[in-house]
Amino acid sequence: MFTIDVMSRIPVYEQIIKQVEDQILTGLLKEGDKMPSVRSTSVSLGVNPNTIQKAYTELERRHVTVTVPGKGSFISEYAAEVVSQKSRGKLDALQEIVRELLLAGVTRDEISRAIDEVYESNTEK
Repeated sequence: MFTIDVMSRIPVYEQIIKQVEDQILTGLLKEGDKMPSVRSTSVSLGVNPNTIQKAYTELERRHVTVTVPGKGSFISEYAAEVVSQKSRGKLDALQEIVRELLLAGVTRDEISRAIDEVYESNTEK
């Protein structure tokens, strides 16, 4: 379910959070789906269980998952909305990047082509 890049500068728990959010956005994880246990994830990734627990705790804090005592963690009914809103919040950052590109002399056509390439490469999957 998860893959960890040990050479990445991104902490392992953040990699797990990002992968869960991505899987929710792509529909691989849906409301009510059970998350793998902390122990099984720890063993399969060769990562300290405390690291996995940190990721799961943060996902619950963000209302992406809910924990049912004795049963485990599940994708919450609000997960898709929460993750989508977080992603939409990045539009401000994109606008700032576009401003910087314009100041650097990058044309609207170049920016549009770059955006089109991203859309095309992601719709082919």
